[in-house]
Amino acid sequence: MDGLGIIMTLIVGGLAGWLASLIMSTSEQQGILLNIVVGIVGAFIGGFVFGMLGLEIGGNIIGNLIVATVGAVILLAIVQAIRR
Repeated sequence: MDGLGIIMTLIVGGLAGWLASLIMSTSEQQGILLNIVVGIVGAFIGGFVFGMLGLEIGGNIIGNLIVATVGAVILLAIVQAIRR
């Protein structure tokens, strides 16, 4: 992965993690680094889930952001369920 790819991964991961934290009401508990980590891990989870369901959103930035956000929401839901 070249430098631009890494930067785009961090940006999309940060946005996806931030959106997921707003959706799951955990935005006060997370900082920018945790948002990036949640977004990147969420991208893997979202890619897996969308692949298992046979869904394909496209390879553009908006599609990647949607998949990563859905995966990040799933990740945050799992974390919240474990904490209870």
